[in-house]
Amino acid sequence: MAVEVKDTRFDEFLEFPCAFNFKVVGLAHDDLVPQVIATLQRHAEANDYSPSVKPSSKGTYHSVTVVVTVTSKAHIELLYTELGKLELVRYVM
Repeated sequence: MAVEVKDTRFDEFLEFPCAFNFKVVGLAHDDLVPQVIATLQRHAEANDYSPSVKPSSKGTYHSVTVVVTVTSKAHIELLYTELGKLELVRYVM
């Protein structure tokens, strides 16, 4: 699944570095949270990741919210792209 991040305007609204919320919606699978955290650890400085997880009403999907310290617009876009490449992930917001 190809992930395309369009040109964003994050740099117009944020001062870097800053805390940024990523919400990842993926299949309800035991590997979803570990994969999300592993991806963030590869591309972001050491953060104390404390994800919150909410199941969908039918239990098919999980929403994982994680706060990450980002350093630039390009850093945010990289994280969106890399998270979107995970097989279990359906959306990154």
